[in-house]
Amino acid sequence: QVQLVESGGGLVQAGGSLRLPCAASGSIFSINAMGWHRQAPGKQRELVATVTSGGRTNYADSVKGRFTISRDNAKNTVYLQMNSLKPEDTAVYYCNAIAKPSVSGGYFSYWGQGTQVTVSS
Repeated sequence: QVQLVESGGGLVQAGGSLRLPCAASGSIFSINAMGWHRQAPGKQRELVATVTSGGRTNYADSVKGRFTISRDNAKNTVYLQMNSLKPEDTAVYYCNAIAKPSVSGGYFSYWGQGTQVTVSS
């Protein structure tokens, strides 16, 4: 099994910054894409950003130019640097990884438990 542990959430004023790390551990043969999603109260979970093992990134239009996703493959860790935060960024942020737990198996999608980000106006 693959476990994902997020940290770094909290309360910040509008215009501020936060950095969310997410570390993968457990039985890991390889990890393909890693990313962040978020879910605000009463809304569906939405993609924020993803990064492939080769470093290719993808962002939601709402965060382009403000958020940066990066990855340390040696540490199986993905980071989300969030700058110029807005109240509408308030949500629970979830880490996701597409990982292969063994050499003989396939890839599966794994999720962290989520970390709360609250941006006050």
